Amino acid sequence: MLTIMAFLARRPDLTPEAFIDHYENHHVPLICRLVGAPPVYRRSYLRRDEPLLPGAPIGFDVVTEQKFADREALQAWLAAVSQPEVAEQVRADEARFLDHRHYFAYVVEEHVTTSG
Repeated sequence: MLTIMAFLARRPDLTPEAFIDHYENHHVPLICRLVGAPPVYRRSYLRRDEPLLPGAPIGFDVVTEQKFADREALQAWLAAVSQPEVAEQVRADEARFLDHRHYFAYVVEEHVTTSG
């Protein structure tokens, strides 16, 4: 399984609540309608009221996780989202709520430790 982890920041003029609302109620449905959701499409929003390292700089508002069965599935999804007519709609919507100066995405390899 391959995972994309994206660390995304909201536009400075949006409240955290407006950011979450747009992402959950507009952007996610748009992606799902245009290209379908990956097998896992998880958003984990930063809780600024509960810092683990007080005073540490924070450069993102959400960690988005997308999981794919294999490289072929990842490449197929990326190709679909990169089609010009799709990419144009995605970019236009992202401009409504994301700060692209703080937009980082990586393919990661997962290792899991469980208790028991």
